[in-house]
Amino acid sequence: MKKEKNCAIIPLLILCRKACLTEDKKMKIIVCENYEEMSKEGAKIIADLLKTKPQCVLGLATGSTPVGMYKELAAMNKAGEISFKDVTSYNLDEYYPLAPTHDQSYRYFMNTNLFDHVNIDKTRTFVPNGLEADSDKACSEYNEIIRKQGGVDLQLLGLGHNGHIGFNEPGAAFEKETHCVDLTESTIEANKRFFESEDDVPRQAYTMGIKNIMQAKKILVVVSGEDKAAILKEVLYGPITPEVPASILQLHNDVTIVADAAALSKINM
Repeated sequence: MKKEKNCAIIPLLILCRKACLTEDKKMKIIVCENYEEMSKEGAKIIADLLKTKPQCVLGLATGSTPVGMYKELAAMNKAGEISFKDVTSYNLDEYYPLAPTHDQSYRYFMNTNLFDHVNIDKTRTFVPNGLEADSDKACSEYNEIIRKQGGVDLQLLGLGHNGHIGFNEPGAAFEKETHCVDLTESTIEANKRFFESEDDVPRQAYTMGIKNIMQAKKILVVVSGEDKAAILKEVLYGPITPEVPASILQLHNDVTIVADAAALSKINM
């Protein structure tokens, strides 16, 4: 077992469960001691891509888990180790209806946690339009923007307590692209800490679909905390089912899970 910076890298063989796939796939798990090490390791993976492909297309995520990673990337950018000058980015999702200037919108989150601190061209950073009342228009336009760039080189994901990725809630069809979703009570409960009250949490959002996510060339999942241990085990070892949206990642050719020890506490490594 190779250890680097307090992290252990473990290849996980996933037996494919679909008739169309005949070979075993490898999912790499990087086990880190704590949240800080997880953030550094996740940032290193993205930094390596920026160095080898400066004009890369990044799919970005929000939530509390990637915040530390974004701080690491900002510090690396400030130190001149990496550049975002030629990067294009797409965010997974946005609340509806929230203006980009709302302090709980995901556009505001990305500006505050990353874009304002690196040399990225904000005209090449895309977030679903949280004010577009016509959901068909909002979703089709976002899908087209992604297609015009030729897809995503690396898609960053967090993991919801119910197994959601983006805002693809349990039961969401795997074949969907960007769409409007009704948020589940568990997601509203998990996100209410960011708002003044639960009543202020939007009940809908625009999100890239599972199909968009699975089309990324590489997927990076960051997971932290004992409260994610049960769902992470289910994602990695349970059946592939829309009831656990992230379970579909078992069928992707290039997935790296970067998790702290607490998040992996229910898995025998």
